[in-house]
Amino acid sequence: MASGEPKSKKIKLEEKTISENALFGMGNPLLDMCAVVDKDFLDKYGLKPNDQILAEEKHKEMFEEIRKKFNVEYHAGGATQNSVKIAQWMIQEPHKVATFFGCIGEDEFGQILKQKAEECHVDAHYYEQSEEPTGTCAACITGDNRSLVANLAAANCYKKEKHLDLEENWKLVEKAKVYYIAGFFLTVSLESILKVAKHASENNKIFCMNLSAPFISEFFKDSLMKVMPYVDILFGNEAEAATFSREQGFETENIEEIAKKAQSLPKENKKRKRIVVFTQGKEGTVMVKDEKVETFPVIEIDQKDIVDTNGAGDAFVGGFLSELVQDKSLEQCIRAGHYAANVIIRHSGCTFPEKPDFH
Repeated sequence: MASGEPKSKKIKLEEKTISENALFGMGNPLLDMCAVVDKDFLDKYGLKPNDQILAEEKHKEMFEEIRKKFNVEYHAGGATQNSVKIAQWMIQEPHKVATFFGCIGEDEFGQILKQKAEECHVDAHYYEQSEEPTGTCAACITGDNRSLVANLAAANCYKKEKHLDLEENWKLVEKAKVYYIAGFFLTVSLESILKVAKHASENNKIFCMNLSAPFISEFFKDSLMKVMPYVDILFGNEAEAATFSREQGFETENIEEIAKKAQSLPKENKKRKRIVVFTQGKEGTVMVKDEKVETFPVIEIDQKDIVDTNGAGDAFVGGFLSELVQDKSLEQCIRAGHYAANVIIRHSGCTFPEKPDFH
């Protein structure tokens, strides 16, 4: 990657201009490896048809074996990278509206990941190290089922002082006007998240975060609550919202009430009121803004057209961010989120057609 200040290209879109690097994401980059496998392969690694697990010692050989035995499709993955990839796809031009930081290994999988990010026109600047291999996620497909095994490996090794603090990298952070980090990254580098979040707050830019998974609210509650005062837009789904409510002692299971209570938590930048957006699968999406609760229906889809719902949450956020970075209304952001999620669940993994058909 060329260091230094990239030349800024601007494109007119309905009288709006978007610059390169306007959207910044930081998270756990994973190389998604999708393959149709046989039952023997699942049995060998003790996998059930719809498992979603973190790799253990017994799964370590699996990633090499899957590529030797089966026809593997590779994609740039990981929650935050998926979302910025979708945002870039929705925007189309200019390329490199989305910047992404994360850690990979100095290995073949890292090279493939760089190539895949480039194919998606995402401006990925990875911190490369040699201690851990590039993170991978194997999607083992059998019939209509998918077993996901994620090996975070290098993704866990991101170092603020070795990457985020470097002048040429920090310049890219400063160029952005919208920031998005999934809660998963709280397990890797709280100090990196706080540096970015404080920059956004002090410069009245938009910092977005995702609750990501119930275990984040449970086991990384302290880290999450250190970042929460800087969060301008909080995303999550109904399961994550319920766990967050329980851990925060909100004493309610009503998603609208949870959203209102999350919205009113202390906030640093008083110029922006927090917005909370909770998705509920096929039920409507709940948004709280200025203490007002609104519900937006999702696009209807025939059950038989659903291929894989795994990337739906990441896709919703990506669609939302694609409009947010263009200063569109929040209603328009949610419409774009619903559109992107509807496209993604019709495809296997976080994949999509060449061009969006969103108006």
